[in-house]
Amino acid sequence: MRADIPGELTKRLAAAQSVCVLTGSGVSAESGVPTFRDAQTGLWAKFQPEELATMEAFQRDPSLVWEWYQWRRKLVRQARPNPAHSALADLEQMFPHFSLISQNVDGLHQAAGSRNMIEFHGNIMRTICADEGCVIEDYDASESPPPCPNCGAYLRPDVVWFGEQIDKQALDAAIAYASACDVFFAIGTSAQVQPAAGLAELAIQSGACMVEINPQQTLLSDRVSYAIHGNAAQVLPALIRALRGRFRERKQ
Repeated sequence: MRADIPGELTKRLAAAQSVCVLTGSGVSAESGVPTFRDAQTGLWAKFQPEELATMEAFQRDPSLVWEWYQWRRKLVRQARPNPAHSALADLEQMFPHFSLISQNVDGLHQAAGSRNMIEFHGNIMRTICADEGCVIEDYDASESPPPCPNCGAYLRPDVVWFGEQIDKQALDAAIAYASACDVFFAIGTSAQVQPAAGLAELAIQSGACMVEINPQQTLLSDRVSYAIHGNAAQVLPALIRALRGRFRERKQ
């Protein structure tokens, strides 16, 4: 499928000083990472993700929740960045002020080369102490879940569960970026999960040029400056090519 990039969009983007990007599960889905609510398979088919991704579930059956995340970690380890991840890493190099806020927990943006980013919902490959919240790198992986080597409490994945608050530092930084950018992208996200969805609203209210890239219509689609309906792995490389062409024209 050929992605059509509006010329007016690349013109506005080329003139921008500050760009902010919000990504959701649609970006990583094209790397083979199942979206959070994709149908479970095998042993996990009888569970709803919402039933496992809570502190209450972990307290009730820590081994079950740990093993589910171990299964999800295995899927993530098999994934590789796709052209959308690479294009966003390229986009970062084109602007003096660029920020990437990702709802994804798979680390694929960093693997592709993105640097100035906020892991809004954490990182599934990191492990923390359930009591103290500190990152633990060395632990006895034979236990399920392993105990914290410092205090003996259970370890858990470093992700934000239902009912938990976004890290305040991450939230404050994301709000600052969204409210100050010239162009805001919402890519591969349903724009339904708060507080991430509120960042797009904040960018609109602050006067940013709002761009949505998503195969489907979302709650944002009727309110954005540009809605490009397509897969991010196809649209973003096309956008990079068009933007580079615009920069070349400006130098001539």
